[in-house]
Amino acid sequence: MSAPCLAEAVRSLMPRARADLAELVALRTVVGVSPPDQFDRAADRIAALFAEAGFPETRLLPSDEGPRTVYARRPGPPGAPSVLLYAHYDVVSAQDEASWRTPPFELTERDGRWYGRGSADCKGNIVMHLTALRALRRARPEEPYPGVDLAVLVDGCEEPGDGSVEKVLRAHPDLPVPDVVVVADTGNLASGVPTLTTSLRGMAVVEIELSTLSRTLHSGQFGGPVPDALTALVRLLATLHDSEGTPRVPGPRTGGTTPSRGAAEYSEADLRADAGVLDGVTLIGTDSVADRLWSRPAITVLAVQSPPLDDAVPALLPSAKALVSVRTPPGTDVFEVHDELAGHLRENAPWGAHLEIRRVTSGPSFLADSGGAAHAVMRDALHEAFGVPVRDVGAGGSIAVCSAFRTLCPDAEVILCGVEDPPSRIHGTDESVSPREIAALAHAEALFLSRLTAPRTTPRGAGAAPCIPSTGPQEDR
Repeated sequence: MSAPCLAEAVRSLMPRARADLAELVALRTVVGVSPPDQFDRAADRIAALFAEAGFPETRLLPSDEGPRTVYARRPGPPGAPSVLLYAHYDVVSAQDEASWRTPPFELTERDGRWYGRGSADCKGNIVMHLTALRALRRARPEEPYPGVDLAVLVDGCEEPGDGSVEKVLRAHPDLPVPDVVVVADTGNLASGVPTLTTSLRGMAVVEIELSTLSRTLHSGQFGGPVPDALTALVRLLATLHDSEGTPRVPGPRTGGTTPSRGAAEYSEADLRADAGVLDGVTLIGTDSVADRLWSRPAITVLAVQSPPLDDAVPALLPSAKALVSVRTPPGTDVFEVHDELAGHLRENAPWGAHLEIRRVTSGPSFLADSGGAAHAVMRDALHEAFGVPVRDVGAGGSIAVCSAFRTLCPDAEVILCGVEDPPSRIHGTDESVSPREIAALAHAEALFLSRLTAPRTTPRGAGAAPCIPSTGPQEDR
């Protein structure tokens, strides 16, 4: 199959890609917020789209969290390598929708980009998979997926970071073994620069509550000697970083390493521009920018529960809460970080304030085997599709499904890539995706699938060992 033929097929399919993305963005699939019918409609539509793309087996796998996982498969010939394409259809909240320049759940084109919540993270990756598969069928209708046993998994509950897809996989031990998993949920270091993500930080999130009083008090009558809980909380949170902004948890002994295979550097100027750091504001921490982003811990105060300004009164608060996130370095045990964070908070709670700590969620770090055979094929495909060499990077975020596959299918090669780029502003206001990134990555994925024909050592078919150990009976909806 010629590369120009595939490239032209992708270009001709981009109007369909835009239409599909508009339809998916319009469905408000915010976990824990949106009504179930939005998730049901999204799952049904995604299953139908992959059925139309030539997958005769489509299933909707139920989960304890509610949103169903879409699974579709097109079996290959005996002995063919098995490839699983992953993405997710749930999104984060649009927060203050009035702050968006255009409606967040209406795909809008502006300055060559497509705007909308989930346009990049991660519904744009669903559309990328579909475009790659359609391009293969259009360029070679008689044999679109030569030599590959192909499956798709589209998760409905990824954003909470609690690894719910692992429960779904364990409940369905009949799913075939993947030799390669393409996790499309990351992005490129810069627009038009093909990038493979080779490491992910883990995540530990806790809710803390400080209490100093049995009731609310007048700040004029008691302020001075009587400690206010919110003031105590502010002092406690300030202990999480040193004077340069370097996190004190986890300690130096748990620092990770940067990706080893040609890892890309990230300049301070690029970071400031990509992040929108204001003039005069200094970056925090030490070491290189790449180290601080990808292989060192980061602590963020996600929320503080306090009276809104409009309702504030001159009073001492009896208790105050905060949500704190620690991004943990690759290779660090996230449960040890939980314990270390709890120990630090207890040691530093001021004025004898009573402290309660609740673990909210945990996500392990991940290191990819970037020297594997499938990575080499993908690397060549990305280079050809984008026209420039591939860069390797770490990622500061956490993707629970990577560790799930590492645990459940230890022999599978996991490849991380995606349509996001720095202007995408994922999880932020005015999220967007470049159609050029979708097209180039779809072209690369089509090349990858057409070239991945290495034989399996174990024949596939009836009696093949499942990847996922069973935990009991299963039932599809």
